[in-house]
Amino acid sequence: MVFKMKVKLTCTSNGITMEADAVSIHQGQRNLLCYRYEGVPFKPYVQQLYSPGGINVLRDAPHDHLHHHALMYAVAVDGVNFWEEQTDPGRQLHKQFGDMRIDKNGDAAKAGFTEQLDWINPRSRELLLREHRTIKVCQLDDVKATLLSWQTSLGVPPGKKSVTFSGSHYFGLGMRFLESMDTGGEFINSAGQAGNVVRGSEQITRADWCAYIAKADGKPVTIAIFGHPENVRHPTHWFTMTTPFAYLAATLNLYKEPLVANSDQPLVLRYAVAVWDGRIDKSKIDQVYHRWIEGQ
Repeated sequence: MVFKMKVKLTCTSNGITMEADAVSIHQGQRNLLCYRYEGVPFKPYVQQLYSPGGINVLRDAPHDHLHHHALMYAVAVDGVNFWEEQTDPGRQLHKQFGDMRIDKNGDAAKAGFTEQLDWINPRSRELLLREHRTIKVCQLDDVKATLLSWQTSLGVPPGKKSVTFSGSHYFGLGMRFLESMDTGGEFINSAGQAGNVVRGSEQITRADWCAYIAKADGKPVTIAIFGHPENVRHPTHWFTMTTPFAYLAATLNLYKEPLVANSDQPLVLRYAVAVWDGRIDKSKIDQVYHRWIEGQ
């Protein structure tokens, strides 16, 4: 089933609204996320993601790094850079939506969609990858968290035998926070360990999950990214930095170990992002992490 413009789905208190350039998901009067797929020159991304209290924690295209698009996924493929958007960047081209639905399982109604994207070499116009991306979001009222799941299947297109993933130490599923969250925040992770310094405040740490705790316009929030145990190179290599701004990314350690995907098996990656109001301790983050792994 393929959806085009001006689609609105509702189920109990959850709803999906699709406009010409974005998909929005809400629960009752509360916004959960906004996903931009058109009017974006190089890649679709989650532009807004809200805490249960209604705080959007993401920042899109800040002046210091215009290619930081809130919550986005990008790596280099066969030497083509899909992360930075400077000289001949690769383009993730939105093709179509499918399987747009709202599922009522237990107490949490999950709303989301699947999207097909073509990863294009801008110089040759060659199709490098065909991606099937699935994004779902729900409100977990019992633990007072917003939970977004992000699954991507990166397949080698017909006519190619393999592709090689590579890139800098921060390439992967990356998140840029509100400007007010750039200072005074704290990273914690499931392993309880400090990372290996790459440069300045930039570190790589291996753990099941990594979280950032900071104040969004004066109000404390906690944001965690989870990596699924079935992902290649688990535990996840987490990139974190605190100066001159805060950033968090789930990576595959590609700057040290490029990864080859063959035509007979796509690269499937599963992540989730949880957002709470307030400062959340490690045990409560662990609780939601294991709940996500177990299928909620």
